Amino acid sequence: MTLRIAEIFGPTIQGEGALIGEPTVFVRAGGCDYRCVWCDSLHAVESSHRHEWRPMSAEAVWAEVRRLSGGQPLTVSLSGGNPAIQDFTPLIALGREQGYRFACETQGSVAQPWFAELSTLVLSPKPPSSGQVVDWDAFDRCLKAGEGAGQRVLKIVIFDQVDLDWAREVAARHPGLPLYLQPGNPETDPALPVDPQALADRLLWLVENTVGRGWLKPRILPQLHVLIWGNRRGV
Repeated sequence: MTLRIAEIFGPTIQGEGALIGEPTVFVRAGGCDYRCVWCDSLHAVESSHRHEWRPMSAEAVWAEVRRLSGGQPLTVSLSGGNPAIQDFTPLIALGREQGYRFACETQGSVAQPWFAELSTLVLSPKPPSSGQVVDWDAFDRCLKAGEGAGQRVLKIVIFDQVDLDWAREVAARHPGLPLYLQPGNPETDPALPVDPQALADRLLWLVENTVGRGWLKPRILPQLHVLIWGNRRGV
């Protein structure tokens, strides 16, 4: 079985969501069934980058994870693109045998049996600003497939009030899931600098319009890696 891999990097820290700050090796899969207008990982999505993706066996991916981590068990994050369009069962089995934990972030469009083997399943439905439409039946199948995971959480990127209102509806639909919100980053070009004050202003707006208005369910977090490294790849 061959996996399409856009990049493998780390150890670094998880920059967002439930595992923010946790030492992590990232395995970024190539390919996605969505085309979000503000995507920050087009190198793992667009077919124009396909020549950069490496066909790798699960054993080869695992060897690289082991090399990068020095054999020290940590969290391996399966990201993309959408990692759920590929079969990571063999890789997860190899890692779990040696004490590694696996997390996956997906938009919830494709359910996989291997979701149940994860330590953390992050379901990140894309809000209206993405230009995509969520298939809630498919999303619910993903949620069910992850019932055996250590934890299942929601993470939603917020760009504007429409996104925020939509996030409230999603939270009401799934009241039992922990919810993480983060402000969207409109500047995703790795060649351009990030404006820290603009990021802080967007975070403040999000806090004021959630906690500041009595909505206490979500945890509000920045994209920590963007604050530290901007839009650089491989960090």
